[in-house]
Amino acid sequence: MTVIHDLAAPRAGSPRMTVRERLPLLLGALLTSAPIALGCEAVLPAEEVMMMGGVPVRLRSLRRKLARLLYDQRYGVSTADFADLADFGLDHPERVYYSPAHWGTLRRALPVGDVGRQDVFLDLGAGKGRMVLEAAGNYPFKQVIGVELSSELTEVARANLAGTRIRLRAREVEFVRSDVLDYDIPDDVSVVFLNNPFRGRTFAAAMERLLASADRNPRPITLIYFNPVEEEHLLSTGRFRHLRTVRPWRRKDTGVFGTTRVYAVTA
Repeated sequence: MTVIHDLAAPRAGSPRMTVRERLPLLLGALLTSAPIALGCEAVLPAEEVMMMGGVPVRLRSLRRKLARLLYDQRYGVSTADFADLADFGLDHPERVYYSPAHWGTLRRALPVGDVGRQDVFLDLGAGKGRMVLEAAGNYPFKQVIGVELSSELTEVARANLAGTRIRLRAREVEFVRSDVLDYDIPDDVSVVFLNNPFRGRTFAAAMERLLASADRNPRPITLIYFNPVEEEHLLSTGRFRHLRTVRPWRRKDTGVFGTTRVYAVTA
């Protein structure tokens, strides 16, 4: 934390560092520690650009790409690269390409103390398994489940689980290859995560399945929704109560993208 503070806030009386002067410190932090790299995002405003090899580079974008790769290297996984469902013959106007949520998204939205040994975590549209791994590594869930439409992405997620260096706290972790429209949500699921995996009627149908599970076995259920583009539909059902919003660091006007909103399923 001291290193992050020193990079982000020069001591009183010292001259403010230029972008070019800060870049070696930033890259040094990125190369030595992924958590430090995450904290250093506050160092660089999104507008700062410098020329590298004659090419303009937006520094925060560079930091994000490096941090994603460094987290993957640290944890022994491959989750950073985007994937287009069209590459797997699964393109559909209501289904969104794979884009990994940031490492730390779940930790910012869900306090560890809110999770007990009987809780079950479900990621609908799990992609390469990043949030499943974060849930399994940071929380004492009884079970962590990732559901993914693409067979190829499911196999990548399973390989990540098999090879990760993350020490898992969850007692059981599994990836299920299934269309969400065919997947029956288990009646003990208590935390559901979404990273804007589908929209429109597909989203509505998935939420109907979640509510059907809640009605079969009434229980507290928390929905964590990253990039919540279908929030209007959620609230229109009268069954989801907004609890809190987690916004990106150092960004004021983001709309829904980059934000995480947490809801409680109501009776």
